[in-house]
Amino acid sequence: MGPAHLSPHSHVQVEEKLMKKLLPRLVLLGPGLGWLVIFLLAPLALIFAYSFFHRGAYGQIVYTFSLDNYARLFNPTVLRVFLNSTRLALLVTGLALLLGYPMAYFIANRSPRWRSPLLILVILPFWTSYLIRTYAWIVLLNREGVLSRLLLSLGITNEPISFLYNDGAILVGLLYGYLPFMVLPLYSSIERLNPELREASYDLGATPLRTFFQVTLPLTLRGIVTGSIFVFVPSLGNFFVPELLGGGQRFMIGNMINNQFLKGRDWPYGAAMAFGVMTIVFLLLIFQAWIMRHTDEG
Repeated sequence: MGPAHLSPHSHVQVEEKLMKKLLPRLVLLGPGLGWLVIFLLAPLALIFAYSFFHRGAYGQIVYTFSLDNYARLFNPTVLRVFLNSTRLALLVTGLALLLGYPMAYFIANRSPRWRSPLLILVILPFWTSYLIRTYAWIVLLNREGVLSRLLLSLGITNEPISFLYNDGAILVGLLYGYLPFMVLPLYSSIERLNPELREASYDLGATPLRTFFQVTLPLTLRGIVTGSIFVFVPSLGNFFVPELLGGGQRFMIGNMINNQFLKGRDWPYGAAMAFGVMTIVFLLLIFQAWIMRHTDEG
């Protein structure tokens, strides 16, 4: 007998069974989903809508539909700032990978009693505000800072040197802030590796270096891609590190977006910039999903 031939009483029973199954899921998922909808999806939808409007003469939003804001993203100045931001973000990501992989490998190969303390040291900086830690770098890198005085005391320089307000200072600040985002995914991937695979490679006559490049590295590709995205995306959009360590003289795309909202009062243009960056993030997430599926199939 099909659903169309069910009696009203049977329909009520089916609905009650469905509610009994759905209710626990709604109780568990409801708060989290509600939070995401109210504080993430709704603001994003509002900003996305603003990106198709205009800025008025006094900073107000003129609700006339247009694609001009997205066309302005291809302005040479915007493209130059974006390329510079991408270059810095790629440098930070590459250095984080070079520093983070040995660190994660070392931690993953320690005994269980040492792993937890070492991981705590990795995440320890998160116990302090990133903004405060960035101000600490100003103390270290300025003309009268610790590093300048150390070089003077060692006789390496004859006068104080300021290491601030350049791309190098921004690079250091971003790398310091986001290095743990690289270490943790790498540690997770390396820690799950079956040690018998490396032992089999050694037994077959492979050197440790060859084993690393042909066994360990390919099997930890998921961690490499995940960590790289975790570092690249926030580095690309960061605005207060270039503002503080770059002194406002080094502009990144995050600073440009921030200025459109807070200084230029051009919310529609700032919204278009923000969604341009988010498009890149979305493409990176698609690439990450492709890598994950590819490695699973392999």
